[in-house]
Amino acid sequence: MSSSPAGQRNFPKITQEGLDDLRRRIGVKIGATAEPWCYEATRDNIRHYAHGIGDDNPLWCDPAYAAKTSHGGIIALPSFLYSTSRIVSGYVGGLPGVHAMWSGSDWTWHKHAQRNDVISTEAYLKDCIEHETRFAGKAVQQIYHVDFFNQTGDKLAEADSWCFRTERDHAREKGTKYKALAEKGEVAYSDEEIKEAYKLYANEEIRGATPRYWEDVAEGEELPVLFKGPMTVTGFIAYAQGWGGLYIRANKLAWQLIDAHPGVGIKNRFGVPDVPERVHWEEEFALEVGAPGAYDYGPERSSWLTHQLTNWMGDDGFLRQADCKIRRHNPAGDMLFIKAKVTRKYKEGDRHLVAIAQEAHNQNDELSVLGSAIVQLPSRG
Repeated sequence: MSSSPAGQRNFPKITQEGLDDLRRRIGVKIGATAEPWCYEATRDNIRHYAHGIGDDNPLWCDPAYAAKTSHGGIIALPSFLYSTSRIVSGYVGGLPGVHAMWSGSDWTWHKHAQRNDVISTEAYLKDCIEHETRFAGKAVQQIYHVDFFNQTGDKLAEADSWCFRTERDHAREKGTKYKALAEKGEVAYSDEEIKEAYKLYANEEIRGATPRYWEDVAEGEELPVLFKGPMTVTGFIAYAQGWGGLYIRANKLAWQLIDAHPGVGIKNRFGVPDVPERVHWEEEFALEVGAPGAYDYGPERSSWLTHQLTNWMGDDGFLRQADCKIRRHNPAGDMLFIKAKVTRKYKEGDRHLVAIAQEAHNQNDELSVLGSAIVQLPSRG
């Protein structure tokens, strides 16, 4: 890669040839890709994922507690399935060297993943849509569909997820989305501000074994605010420990990845090819691609939304559907406040359902993510 006059490298562009190649892949079943982080929903894999999003619900973390529930043992939290598929987590094909940002998902769950279930998946590229964005000008939205199955062939869930492919140079040099943030600079929190935010952790409620009956829920009812943050690189790495990361490899395995996919290897300050995923822990590289700093993972934020829902619905609730639309980065230092309310209460056959709208803002009241969900609750009837 050549260097720009400002000393910054120039990254590959989105080309018509690349787009044409990408569109030829639509609807074609994807064969073997990088192996998933988790093949099985073991006790440890479930717990590591839950702890990676800051969720200590005993239904996924405590075998003795879970054995006394209607499930008879540990089950996987809904978002655990992110760890069983690279595709749903943002492992995109085509447009080599063009930055990929995981930007949203739309999930439907059919069954719980039980402890020790063996998970398999099938995936294909569903659509490819061109956009014009404030962040990076021309962008391409790649939408993938993934189906999840257990060892007996039962479909556990299905999901559409999408990444935006963006030109790193444009995002860095001409993007306007984070201009005001860059001009404002970093602001440190006072001890009092941190203490006030931590009260939300101290008061976080896990409904657990106390059923939340459908009859007791009212339209317009607000869910407890779920707090995440303040964001740290340590927190981002904690998520990667449970989720697996897309490109985190060491030594020979890192070389194998970059040797097979040269566009993945972007030289660091030592001249060593390293992966683009380091935007989540390397401030210098995050700024180089136009982000406001090292930032959180998209599937991590999606998992935070479902965390709020599972806290609220209790052990006997079932999360049927949930979608997530990312609206901005959460750089290190950000706080996130997730709010939600019941928008509809209805029945479908013998299912008692509630629809929930979610949105999360940072400490500056800037919209970070939008979500919606359908939760099935037990009925007194």
